[in-house]
Amino acid sequence: MLGAVLFFILAFATIVTLVWTGAQLLQPSDDPLGERLGDLRHSGIAGAGGSEAIRGRGFTGRFVNAINAIPGGGDWVKGSQKRLKQAGYRSEAALGNYCVLAVCFFALCVGGMLYVQRHNDGTNMFGGLIGAGIFGFMLPQIVLGRMAKRYRKRLQDALPDTIDLLGIVLGTGLALDQAMTRVSDELQHIYPELANEFYTVTMQVRAGQERGKAFNAMVRRTGVEDIRALSAMIIQSERFGTSLSQALSVYAKEMRKKRQLRAEEAVAKAGTKMLFPIVLFILPVLFVITLVPAVIKTMQDMQLLGSGR
Repeated sequence: MLGAVLFFILAFATIVTLVWTGAQLLQPSDDPLGERLGDLRHSGIAGAGGSEAIRGRGFTGRFVNAINAIPGGGDWVKGSQKRLKQAGYRSEAALGNYCVLAVCFFALCVGGMLYVQRHNDGTNMFGGLIGAGIFGFMLPQIVLGRMAKRYRKRLQDALPDTIDLLGIVLGTGLALDQAMTRVSDELQHIYPELANEFYTVTMQVRAGQERGKAFNAMVRRTGVEDIRALSAMIIQSERFGTSLSQALSVYAKEMRKKRQLRAEEAVAKAGTKMLFPIVLFILPVLFVITLVPAVIKTMQDMQLLGSGR
């Protein structure tokens, strides 16, 4: 009885921790200038022989420190940080919150399976713990991967209109940094993801980073090939002195064509995707509606024939 009470108390505490860290993680706050200054600070620490693995402070920072001390934990932390950046979560606390969330979910899955399998023998318990551990370890990464994929899709959908507006603003005589800032301000409520990426680039340039490195950092953050091509075009145009507004106009037309092709591809796949819900959910209901009355009627007729005899 005491063990069950302790288990439920620990489960409740774990769920509360999951909810809290999930709420913190879903509130990204971009601070491009602070991020750039933090990069410079941590690179300086690393050059002096220190460690640059930890970006968070307080409890979450110590928690990530503890994971880094585990063999193989540093690679998992770096991979998680990379996927978080690709999903748009780049605040200092995002990595720590995600690590706490993933570890608590893993512990909840393993603890729940241990409680369920408490009366079974060692073989069944071991198999259940392995399955629960794999599920608890993989699910947060799968969810984070889906979030990164959705973030990249939003960036791709926003590129044509944003590039068009950037070309128009550059045609008025503004410099590239001023044009990107103006575009970010105008599109903040329509395409906030790409507006924040542009604003991050301009703030990093203001903080002292070279424009080419700032664009390459945006490419690494997002992982979108169209943004890679856009960055290369802007860097080459600036290097060779060609007209950037004309190049952006042509590139925007290509982006709109790609967006149209993606929409047509999604429409073409819709029929195949609808096949499985129809077979699993709609056809059984139709069979029940059409066959069950006939079966009931047949059974009633058979009972009448049997009673008539």
